[in-house]
Amino acid sequence: MSSPARGISGTWFGAWLARPLASFHLVVTIATLLTVLGLVMVLSASSVESYADDGSAYSLFIQQAVFATLGAVLFYLALRIPLRTLRRLSFPMFAISLLALVLVLIPGIGSEVQGSRRWFSFGFLHVQPSEIVKVTLIIWGAHLLATRQVERAGYKEILMPLVPAGLLCCLLIVLEPNLSTTIAVGIILVALLWFGGLPVRLFVTIGVSGMIAAVVLALTAGYRSDRMRAFFNPGDDPQGMGYQARQAMFSLADGGIWGRGLGQSRAKWSYLPNAHNDFIFAIIGEELGFLGCALVVGLFALLVYTGLRVATRSVDPFLRLVVATATTWITGQALINIGYVVGLLPVTGLQLPLVSAGGSSLAITLLMFGVIASAARHEPEAVAALHAGQDGRFSRLLRLPKPELYHPVRPQAAGARGGLRAAPPRRELPPSRRRVDSDSARRDRPGTASWRTTRAWEPAYPTKHARERGKSR
Repeated sequence: MSSPARGISGTWFGAWLARPLASFHLVVTIATLLTVLGLVMVLSASSVESYADDGSAYSLFIQQAVFATLGAVLFYLALRIPLRTLRRLSFPMFAISLLALVLVLIPGIGSEVQGSRRWFSFGFLHVQPSEIVKVTLIIWGAHLLATRQVERAGYKEILMPLVPAGLLCCLLIVLEPNLSTTIAVGIILVALLWFGGLPVRLFVTIGVSGMIAAVVLALTAGYRSDRMRAFFNPGDDPQGMGYQARQAMFSLADGGIWGRGLGQSRAKWSYLPNAHNDFIFAIIGEELGFLGCALVVGLFALLVYTGLRVATRSVDPFLRLVVATATTWITGQALINIGYVVGLLPVTGLQLPLVSAGGSSLAITLLMFGVIASAARHEPEAVAALHAGQDGRFSRLLRLPKPELYHPVRPQAAGARGGLRAAPPRRELPPSRRRVDSDSARRDRPGTASWRTTRAWEPAYPTKHARERGKSR
């Protein structure tokens, strides 16, 4: 039997979740907490290395704080940009990011660090175009699939524009070389096809092909094959390739339940390589203990719930695809990072989103969070509340514009205008010719809660027999 206090708290939390802007506030809270935690842990984990290299314990932290500020600006811009403009600019942005992937491979343009050519250097700022292409691929891919849904296109029309473009991105990133970011782009491409309604048999074929390609790439290069051998035989070379993974486990074990205290890590004193970047989760476990690790995992779990909540409540197919794919990418990358830190996966080099040191990753991830927050403000209940004047103090403080109402698009206009023209109002039949509105028809009427939670996720592409029947007519 539940206690009265638990019942009161559960009732209060349920009532808060029922508020129109609850999803928006959850997204902002998750992004803020992860960013603040990341800045604190980067300062703690990088202070020793920064002092040894530059004579200042704050050099890496200041660089991370600058990119966090830039990410906050991008977050705000994503909240203000209209969806029509975002969809209209989706392909130009993707094309520019693809061109940047080509330019970064050219000597003299891209900067080479430790044998990899991944960055554009602008003074003390270093930008990775492979991080930018993650966001542009999500937005352009969601726009493309949403347009194809309206056009009722076949499977070939779905695969041909998107899959070759995604594979080209992966190829260019592999040439840098950067297998970890290639895996992240692969996750984005697979998520787009899954939430876009690709049949299971085709999806399985593409997924198996991608896994085979990943294994081949992991075994071809010397350092990648060494990582695989260190994962399957961790005791063979404890002072060589297995050193980093073993030190991460020692760091986690040293933290225990409560941790050694903030700033009291021993591993960051040159015992754990990349302590502020790839293996910052180990420093969190050492300084904040199991409870600190549980907090990080809980925040990403809350992101999964919030992202799927926003995607399910959205009536715009474009927003559904963007939010679901972005949530899959961010949480998938977090699970891979945590997995190899705790020894469940081979070391890949994927960063912990918003927490690990890395300016480009931080700013681009905050931009994606801004797009998710904008989608949360476009939920039907949120749109009605905002147009009724229930802005809230946060929206009034930022002077955010009112979200646009969603209007379905005409299939004829979708191909020519990118799915941006609204459909004309439907003509009502006279009462004598109207069909009886049964319970099932009423339940499946667009705009109802059941339609948003079921019809929104059904494959939107007609089967082969349905297309043949349409042609015969």
